[in-house]
This record gives sequence, structure tokens and C-alpha cells, in this order.
Amino acid sequence: MKLAIGSDHGGTELKPIIIEYVKSLGHEIVDLGVPVGEKADYPDYGIKVAEAVANGEYDSGILICGTGIGISIAANKVKGIRCACANEVFSAKMAKEHNNANILALGARVVGTEVAKMIVKEWINAEFQGDRHLKRINIISDYENKKKA
Repeated sequence: MKLAIGSDHGGTELKPIIIEYVKSLGHEIVDLGVPVGEKADYPDYGIKVAEAVANGEYDSGILICGTGIGISIAANKVKGIRCACANEVFSAKMAKEHNNANILALGARVVGTEVAKMIVKEWINAEFQGDRHLKRINIISDYENKKKA
């Protein structure tokens, strides 16, 4: 799997740890986030990663800010993105299995390093279950694709 990762300044300490962890799981990951020591606005990096995933440059993405909330809201403004903020393992798994989340958002000020790794692993390894869940994803996509007057 080829992933993009991005963060604002709130996620710069956790980001390199997650990058190395994802690599250790056998996946490719490219850093599209802010360099360490620079301040940044989370919407810029949430949108940047989301557009790269939506355009098919990457299979999936991981975003990190202080809580994971703001950056996930920004990412979800990009058509075709289903970004889930998950700061515990069960929600990460369900985000992929039921919601086919193509981006995972983490809160660096909410989760510790080892929990973040467990969340990422669970999300990467989970598979979309389709069936009744696909119907629900299609309802969202239909709304997203409908023309506004």
C-alpha cells in the first residue's frame, strides 16, 4: 500500500514515528506534512493529503494534528474523501470495515506513541466489508455528487 502522511505542527513529533512504523509494516509512505519546528495551519495539510488520495496518487492517507479533529474536518471537504478521526483501536477498525475510510486522522495530544501505532496497524489491516455498508457509502457519495442549484 502507498500512503501519504501529513500533519500540522501539533503532529510533527508523532509523524516520524508513524512513518517508520508504517514502513516496518511493509508499506510505502510519503511525508506531505510540515517540517519539524515550523508552525502550520492544519487545513492546509489536511486538504493537501486528501487531494493526493482523492486524485489516486496514494491509496490512503494518515493525518495528525493536536486532536485529529480539525485536520479530519478539512480533509472531509475534499470530494471522495472519508477521513475518520480515531483515537482508539476499535473506531479505527470500524472506520475501515464499515465506512471505508480512506484517510485516518490521529490526535498527537490525545494518544501516546504505542496506542497510535496500534490504531494505525488496525486501520491498515482492516478491510471494507461492503454489503450493507456499501449501500450507506453510496448514499453519501450520491449526496456528494449531486449538483447544487
